[in-house]
Amino acid sequence: MATLTIRIPDEKHNRLKALAKHRHVSINRLIDELSTQALAEFDSEVRFRMLAANGDPVRGLELLDKLDSHFSKG
Repeated sequence: MATLTIRIPDEKHNRLKALAKHRHVSINRLIDELSTQALAEFDSEVRFRMLAANGDPVRGLELLDKLDSHFSKG
């Protein structure tokens, strides 16, 4: 396990402390959870970009048209 030291404004620290208290977790746990969410978002974006770069644009547009027609039905 590693240690991370960050410098943030006092107001932001106080707000994070209040958020952690509201969620009934420590600030360390809160930062760990936020980091997990950020990394999952990053991983999803990287995967999407890789698939988009290797994908078939015509097929992609066909799928979007299919979704549009499905969700536009009243």
